Amino acid sequence: MTLLQVRTRANAEAPVAFGVPAWELLPESVPARLPGVSEAEARKILAHVFREGVFPTLGAPSGVAQVRRTALDALREYTSLPSLECSSVHRSAVDPFVKYAFRTADDHLIETVRIPLEKTGRYSVCVSSQVGCALGCTFCATGRLGLSRNLEIWEIILQVRAVRATLVPGERIRGVVFQGMGEPLANRDRVIEAISILSHPALFAIDGRAMTVCTSGLPAGIEELARRAPRVRLGISIGSAREDVRRTIMPISRAHPLTEVMEACVHHTKASGYAPMWALTLLDGINDADEDAEALAALAVSFTERSGRRPRISIIPYNAIGPSDPYRRVSPEREARFRALLNALGAPTKKRYSGGGDVAAACGQLAARVS
Repeated sequence: MTLLQVRTRANAEAPVAFGVPAWELLPESVPARLPGVSEAEARKILAHVFREGVFPTLGAPSGVAQVRRTALDALREYTSLPSLECSSVHRSAVDPFVKYAFRTADDHLIETVRIPLEKTGRYSVCVSSQVGCALGCTFCATGRLGLSRNLEIWEIILQVRAVRATLVPGERIRGVVFQGMGEPLANRDRVIEAISILSHPALFAIDGRAMTVCTSGLPAGIEELARRAPRVRLGISIGSAREDVRRTIMPISRAHPLTEVMEACVHHTKASGYAPMWALTLLDGINDADEDAEALAALAVSFTERSGRRPRISIIPYNAIGPSDPYRRVSPEREARFRALLNALGAPTKKRYSGGGDVAAACGQLAARVS
Protein backbone atom coordinates (compact mmCIF):
# COMPACT_ATOMS: atom_id res chain seq x y z
CA MET A 1 0.00 0.00 0.00
CA THR A 2 1.47 3.35 -0.99
CA LEU A 3 0.61 6.99 -0.74
CA LEU A 4 -1.40 6.63 -3.96
CA GLN A 5 -3.53 3.49 -4.11
CA VAL A 6 -4.95 1.79 -7.17
CA ARG A 7 -8.72 1.77 -7.37
CA THR A 8 -9.91 -0.72 -9.98
CA ARG A 9 -13.33 -0.83 -11.62
CA ALA A 10 -15.30 -3.67 -13.11
CA ASN A 11 -14.32 -4.24 -16.75
CA ALA A 12 -11.47 -1.75 -16.40
CA GLU A 13 -8.06 -2.66 -17.72
CA ALA A 14 -5.64 -3.00 -14.80
CA PRO A 15 -2.85 -0.41 -15.11
CA VAL A 16 0.78 -1.53 -15.41
CA ALA A 17 3.86 -0.12 -13.69
CA PHE A 18 5.32 3.28 -14.45
CA GLY A 19 8.86 3.51 -15.66
CA VAL A 20 9.60 5.55 -12.52
CA PRO A 21 12.22 4.35 -10.01
CA ALA A 22 10.50 2.90 -6.96
CA TRP A 23 12.44 5.17 -4.60
CA GLU A 24 11.50 8.27 -6.54
CA LEU A 25 7.73 8.50 -6.47
CA LEU A 26 5.91 5.22 -6.04
CA PRO A 27 7.45 2.96 -3.39
CA GLU A 28 5.60 -0.12 -4.60
CA SER A 29 5.15 0.85 -8.26
CA VAL A 30 1.44 1.67 -8.37
CA PRO A 31 -0.58 2.88 -10.06
CA ALA A 32 0.23 1.67 -13.57
CA ARG A 33 0.88 3.41 -16.82
CA LEU A 34 -2.49 4.64 -18.00
CA PRO A 35 -3.37 5.27 -21.63
CA GLY A 36 -2.69 8.87 -22.56
CA VAL A 37 -0.64 9.71 -19.46
CA SER A 38 2.97 10.57 -20.12
CA GLU A 39 5.71 9.83 -17.63
CA ALA A 40 6.45 13.56 -17.29
CA GLU A 41 2.81 14.31 -16.46
CA ALA A 42 2.67 11.44 -14.00
CA ARG A 43 5.77 12.67 -12.20
CA LYS A 44 4.37 16.18 -11.82
CA ILE A 45 0.97 15.03 -10.61
CA LEU A 46 2.37 12.46 -8.22
CA ALA A 47 4.98 14.84 -6.82
CA HIS A 48 2.14 17.26 -6.00
CA VAL A 49 0.15 14.44 -4.38
CA PHE A 50 3.11 13.45 -2.21
CA ARG A 51 3.82 17.02 -1.13
CA GLU A 52 0.27 18.27 -0.60
CA GLY A 53 -1.86 15.18 -0.06
CA VAL A 54 -4.43 16.20 -2.68
CA PHE A 55 -4.70 16.05 -6.45
CA PRO A 56 -3.70 19.34 -8.08
CA THR A 57 -6.18 21.76 -9.56
CA LEU A 58 -5.15 22.70 -13.05
CA GLY A 59 -4.70 26.41 -13.59
CA ALA A 60 -4.76 27.26 -9.87
CA PRO A 61 -1.72 28.75 -8.10
CA SER A 62 -1.26 25.45 -6.27
CA GLY A 63 -1.72 23.43 -9.45
CA VAL A 64 0.85 21.98 -11.83
CA ALA A 65 1.96 23.32 -15.20
CA GLN A 66 2.03 21.49 -18.51
CA VAL A 67 -0.30 18.69 -17.47
CA ARG A 68 -3.37 17.88 -19.51
CA ARG A 69 -6.76 17.50 -17.87
CA THR A 70 -7.14 14.06 -19.45
CA ALA A 71 -3.99 12.89 -17.67
CA LEU A 72 -5.15 14.23 -14.32
CA ASP A 73 -8.61 12.73 -14.79
CA ALA A 74 -7.08 9.34 -15.61
CA LEU A 75 -5.14 9.25 -12.36
CA ARG A 76 -8.15 10.48 -10.39
CA GLU A 77 -10.29 7.71 -11.88
CA TYR A 78 -7.94 4.83 -11.18
CA THR A 79 -6.45 5.88 -7.84
CA SER A 80 -7.46 7.12 -4.40
CA LEU A 81 -5.63 8.87 -1.58
CA PRO A 82 -5.45 7.17 1.82
CA SER A 83 -5.47 9.28 4.96
CA LEU A 84 -4.76 9.28 8.67
CA GLU A 85 -7.35 10.76 11.01
CA CYS A 86 -5.91 13.21 13.53
CA SER A 87 -7.55 12.02 16.72
CA SER A 88 -6.09 14.59 19.13
CA VAL A 89 -3.42 17.26 19.55
CA HIS A 90 -1.70 17.86 22.89
CA ARG A 91 0.41 20.98 23.37
CA SER A 92 2.83 21.07 26.25
CA ALA A 93 2.25 23.88 28.72
CA VAL A 94 5.93 24.08 29.65
CA ASP A 95 7.76 23.95 26.31
CA PRO A 96 7.01 24.09 22.54
CA PHE A 97 6.59 20.31 22.12
CA VAL A 98 3.33 19.13 20.50
CA LYS A 99 2.04 15.55 20.41
CA TYR A 100 -0.38 14.32 17.75
CA ALA A 101 -2.42 11.12 17.92
CA PHE A 102 -3.48 9.59 14.61
CA ARG A 103 -6.07 6.88 14.08
CA THR A 104 -5.36 4.40 11.30
CA ALA A 105 -7.95 2.91 8.97
CA ASP A 106 -7.96 -0.30 11.04
CA ASP A 107 -8.59 1.68 14.25
CA HIS A 108 -5.12 1.72 15.78
CA LEU A 109 -3.67 4.81 17.44
CA ILE A 110 -0.14 6.02 16.74
CA GLU A 111 1.61 9.09 18.10
CA THR A 112 3.90 11.71 16.56
CA VAL A 113 5.78 14.57 18.23
CA ARG A 114 6.74 17.98 16.86
CA ILE A 115 10.11 18.88 18.35
CA PRO A 116 11.31 22.50 18.39
CA LEU A 117 14.85 23.12 17.18
CA GLU A 118 17.21 25.86 18.32
CA LYS A 119 16.20 28.24 15.55
CA THR A 120 12.72 29.61 16.13
CA GLY A 121 10.20 28.27 13.63
CA ARG A 122 12.25 25.19 12.76
CA TYR A 123 11.07 21.75 13.85
CA SER A 124 11.90 18.10 13.68
CA VAL A 125 9.19 15.45 13.58
CA CYS A 126 9.50 12.33 15.71
CA VAL A 127 7.58 9.69 13.77
CA SER A 128 6.27 6.24 14.63
CA SER A 129 7.17 3.27 12.44
CA GLN A 130 5.03 0.56 14.05
CA VAL A 131 1.82 0.16 16.00
CA GLY A 132 3.33 -0.84 19.33
CA CYS A 133 6.69 -2.60 19.60
CA ALA A 134 7.86 -6.16 20.05
CA LEU A 135 11.22 -5.45 21.70
CA GLY A 136 9.90 -4.82 25.20
CA CYS A 137 12.48 -2.36 26.54
CA THR A 138 11.39 -2.04 30.15
CA PHE A 139 11.88 1.73 30.39
CA CYS A 140 9.66 2.46 27.37
CA ALA A 141 5.87 2.76 27.46
CA THR A 142 5.54 1.59 23.85
CA GLY A 143 7.34 -1.62 24.78
CA ARG A 144 4.50 -2.49 27.13
CA LEU A 145 2.03 -2.59 24.25
CA GLY A 146 3.49 -5.44 22.23
CA LEU A 147 3.45 -5.27 18.45
CA SER A 148 0.22 -5.00 16.44
CA ARG A 149 1.68 -4.34 12.98
CA ASN A 150 4.17 -2.39 10.91
CA LEU A 151 3.14 0.98 9.53
CA GLU A 152 2.91 1.35 5.77
CA ILE A 153 5.14 3.79 3.91
CA TRP A 154 2.33 6.28 3.42
CA GLU A 155 1.37 6.09 7.12
CA ILE A 156 4.90 7.16 8.04
CA ILE A 157 4.99 9.95 5.47
CA LEU A 158 1.56 11.30 6.37
CA GLN A 159 2.72 11.91 9.94
CA VAL A 160 5.25 14.42 8.61
CA ARG A 161 2.79 16.02 6.25
CA ALA A 162 0.11 16.32 8.93
CA VAL A 163 2.52 18.09 11.27
CA ARG A 164 3.71 20.34 8.46
CA ALA A 165 0.10 21.33 7.76
CA THR A 166 -0.17 22.81 11.26
CA LEU A 167 2.73 25.23 10.77
CA VAL A 168 2.25 28.92 10.18
CA PRO A 169 3.93 30.84 7.32
CA GLY A 170 7.67 31.10 7.90
CA GLU A 171 7.88 27.85 9.85
CA ARG A 172 9.26 24.64 8.36
CA ILE A 173 10.12 21.02 9.05
CA ARG A 174 13.89 20.76 9.23
CA GLY A 175 14.35 17.11 10.20
CA VAL A 176 12.78 13.75 10.96
CA VAL A 177 13.61 11.38 13.81
CA PHE A 178 12.48 7.76 13.63
CA GLN A 179 12.15 7.39 17.38
CA GLY A 180 8.41 7.32 17.99
CA MET A 181 6.40 4.17 18.56
CA GLY A 182 8.07 0.99 17.31
CA GLU A 183 11.50 -0.24 16.30
CA PRO A 184 12.27 1.40 12.92
CA LEU A 185 14.72 -1.26 11.78
CA ALA A 186 12.15 -4.00 12.40
CA ASN A 187 10.23 -2.26 9.59
CA ARG A 188 13.32 -1.26 7.70
CA ASP A 189 12.18 -1.62 4.08
CA ARG A 190 9.25 0.75 4.59
CA VAL A 191 11.30 3.12 6.73
CA ILE A 192 14.05 3.33 4.12
CA GLU A 193 11.51 3.92 1.33
CA ALA A 194 9.91 6.65 3.47
CA ILE A 195 13.34 8.25 3.91
CA SER A 196 13.78 8.27 0.11
CA ILE A 197 10.48 10.08 -0.35
CA LEU A 198 11.05 12.54 2.49
CA SER A 199 14.50 13.45 1.19
CA HIS A 200 13.61 13.63 -2.51
CA PRO A 201 14.09 17.23 -3.76
CA ALA A 202 10.82 17.12 -5.74
CA LEU A 203 8.84 15.91 -2.74
CA PHE A 204 9.56 16.87 0.90
CA ALA A 205 13.19 17.92 0.33
CA ILE A 206 14.34 17.15 3.88
CA ASP A 207 18.10 16.71 3.95
CA GLY A 208 19.08 13.13 4.77
CA ARG A 209 21.67 14.49 7.20
CA ALA A 210 18.76 15.95 9.20
CA MET A 211 17.18 12.53 9.63
CA THR A 212 18.07 10.04 12.35
CA VAL A 213 16.99 6.42 12.63
CA CYS A 214 17.09 5.25 16.25
CA THR A 215 17.31 1.57 17.06
CA SER A 216 17.48 -0.63 20.13
CA GLY A 217 20.06 -2.71 18.31
CA LEU A 218 19.26 -4.76 15.18
CA PRO A 219 22.63 -5.35 13.47
CA ALA A 220 21.20 -6.49 10.12
CA GLY A 221 19.02 -3.40 9.98
CA ILE A 222 21.97 -1.12 10.77
CA GLU A 223 23.97 -2.73 7.96
CA GLU A 224 21.05 -2.30 5.55
CA LEU A 225 20.65 1.34 6.54
CA ALA A 226 24.34 1.94 5.83
CA ARG A 227 23.97 0.37 2.39
CA ARG A 228 20.69 1.94 1.27
CA ALA A 229 20.53 5.26 3.11
CA PRO A 230 24.11 6.29 3.94
CA ARG A 231 23.25 9.99 4.30
CA VAL A 232 20.96 9.29 7.25
CA ARG A 233 22.30 9.40 10.79
CA LEU A 234 22.12 6.51 13.25
CA GLY A 235 21.03 6.51 16.88
CA ILE A 236 21.57 3.60 19.26
CA SER A 237 19.74 3.05 22.53
CA ILE A 238 22.55 1.78 24.74
CA GLY A 239 20.68 1.01 27.97
CA SER A 240 23.94 -0.04 29.59
CA ALA A 241 27.41 -0.90 28.32
CA ARG A 242 27.44 -3.75 30.86
CA GLU A 243 25.90 -6.68 29.00
CA ASP A 244 24.37 -8.32 32.08
CA VAL A 245 22.59 -5.08 32.97
CA ARG A 246 21.53 -4.41 29.38
CA ARG A 247 19.89 -7.82 29.07
CA THR A 248 17.66 -7.10 32.06
CA ILE A 249 16.29 -3.84 30.70
CA MET A 250 16.54 -4.47 26.93
CA PRO A 251 15.56 -8.07 26.06
CA ILE A 252 16.80 -7.60 22.47
CA SER A 253 20.33 -7.87 23.89
CA ARG A 254 19.78 -11.58 24.49
CA ALA A 255 19.43 -12.10 20.74
CA HIS A 256 21.87 -9.38 19.65
CA PRO A 257 24.60 -8.66 22.20
CA LEU A 258 26.11 -5.21 22.29
CA THR A 259 29.27 -6.53 20.63
CA GLU A 260 27.22 -7.38 17.50
CA VAL A 261 25.47 -4.02 17.59
CA MET A 262 28.79 -2.18 17.85
CA GLU A 263 30.22 -4.13 14.94
CA ALA A 264 27.34 -2.98 12.74
CA CYS A 265 27.59 0.54 14.16
CA VAL A 266 31.28 0.73 13.21
CA HIS A 267 30.38 -0.32 9.68
CA HIS A 268 27.63 2.31 9.47
CA THR A 269 29.97 5.02 10.74
CA LYS A 270 32.63 4.17 8.16
CA ALA A 271 30.06 3.99 5.37
CA SER A 272 28.28 7.23 6.26
CA GLY A 273 31.11 9.26 7.75
CA TYR A 274 28.78 10.32 10.58
CA ALA A 275 29.37 9.75 14.27
CA PRO A 276 26.48 7.82 15.79
CA MET A 277 24.35 9.13 18.61
CA TRP A 278 24.30 6.83 21.65
CA ALA A 279 21.30 7.44 23.88
CA LEU A 280 21.41 6.37 27.51
CA THR A 281 18.36 6.72 29.73
CA LEU A 282 19.62 6.82 33.32
CA LEU A 283 17.63 4.65 35.74
CA ASP A 284 18.11 5.13 39.46
CA GLY A 285 19.99 2.19 40.95
CA ILE A 286 19.99 0.24 37.69
CA ASN A 287 22.52 1.66 35.22
CA ASP A 288 23.85 4.76 36.97
CA ALA A 289 26.75 3.31 38.99
CA ASP A 290 30.37 4.30 38.52
CA GLU A 291 30.91 0.87 36.95
CA ASP A 292 28.30 1.71 34.31
CA ALA A 293 30.03 4.98 33.47
CA GLU A 294 33.41 3.27 33.27
CA ALA A 295 32.07 0.54 30.97
CA LEU A 296 30.39 3.09 28.71
CA ALA A 297 33.54 5.19 28.51
CA ALA A 298 35.60 2.12 27.61
CA LEU A 299 33.09 1.20 24.91
CA ALA A 300 33.20 4.74 23.49
CA VAL A 301 37.01 4.86 23.44
CA SER A 302 37.17 1.46 21.72
CA PHE A 303 34.54 2.52 19.19
CA THR A 304 36.45 5.70 18.40
CA GLU A 305 39.64 3.75 17.78
CA ARG A 306 37.86 1.32 15.47
CA SER A 307 35.63 3.72 13.53
CA GLY A 308 37.60 6.96 13.52
CA ARG A 309 34.62 8.84 14.97
CA ARG A 310 33.74 9.55 18.57
CA PRO A 311 30.12 8.69 19.40
CA ARG A 312 27.87 11.50 20.56
CA ILE A 313 26.70 10.26 23.95
CA SER A 314 23.31 11.66 24.89
CA ILE A 315 22.21 11.31 28.51
CA ILE A 316 18.42 11.25 28.87
CA PRO A 317 16.60 11.69 32.18
CA TYR A 318 14.07 8.92 32.75
CA ASN A 319 10.47 9.88 32.04
CA ALA A 320 7.67 8.22 33.98
CA ILE A 321 5.68 5.75 31.86
CA GLY A 322 2.48 5.32 33.82
CA PRO A 323 0.95 2.99 36.41
CA SER A 324 3.25 0.53 38.20
CA ASP A 325 6.24 2.47 36.94
CA PRO A 326 9.29 0.24 37.54
CA TYR A 327 11.93 2.97 37.65
CA ARG A 328 12.84 6.34 39.13
CA ARG A 329 14.76 9.27 37.70
CA VAL A 330 18.27 9.66 39.09
CA SER A 331 19.04 12.66 41.27
CA PRO A 332 20.72 15.67 39.65
CA GLU A 333 23.79 15.01 41.79
CA ARG A 334 24.04 11.38 40.64
CA GLU A 335 23.60 12.37 37.01
CA ALA A 336 26.27 15.07 37.33
CA ARG A 337 28.71 12.54 38.82
CA PHE A 338 27.95 10.05 36.03
CA ARG A 339 28.56 12.65 33.35
CA ALA A 340 31.71 13.97 35.02
CA LEU A 341 33.17 10.48 35.20
CA LEU A 342 32.47 9.90 31.50
CA ASN A 343 34.10 13.21 30.61
CA ALA A 344 37.15 12.39 32.73
CA LEU A 345 37.53 9.04 30.98
CA GLY A 346 37.54 10.55 27.50
CA ALA A 347 33.86 10.12 26.63
CA PRO A 348 32.22 13.57 26.71
CA THR A 349 28.46 13.66 26.91
CA LYS A 350 25.53 15.84 26.00
CA LYS A 351 22.41 16.14 28.11
CA ARG A 352 19.38 15.83 25.91
CA TYR A 353 16.35 17.92 26.75
CA SER A 354 13.40 15.55 26.61
CA GLY A 355 10.40 17.85 26.41
CA GLY A 356 6.66 17.41 26.40
CA GLY A 357 6.60 15.34 29.57
CA ASP A 358 3.42 16.98 30.82
CA VAL A 359 1.54 15.58 27.79
CA ALA A 360 3.38 12.21 27.72
CA ALA A 361 5.37 13.25 24.65
CA ALA A 362 8.87 12.81 26.09
CA CYS A 363 11.31 10.00 25.29
CA GLY A 364 9.86 6.64 26.25
CA GLN A 365 6.35 7.89 26.97
CA LEU A 366 4.51 7.27 23.71
CA ALA A 367 1.78 4.71 24.30
CA ALA A 368 -1.25 6.02 22.36
CA ARG A 369 -3.37 6.43 25.44
CA VAL A 370 -6.85 7.78 24.82
CA SER A 371 -7.46 10.93 26.83
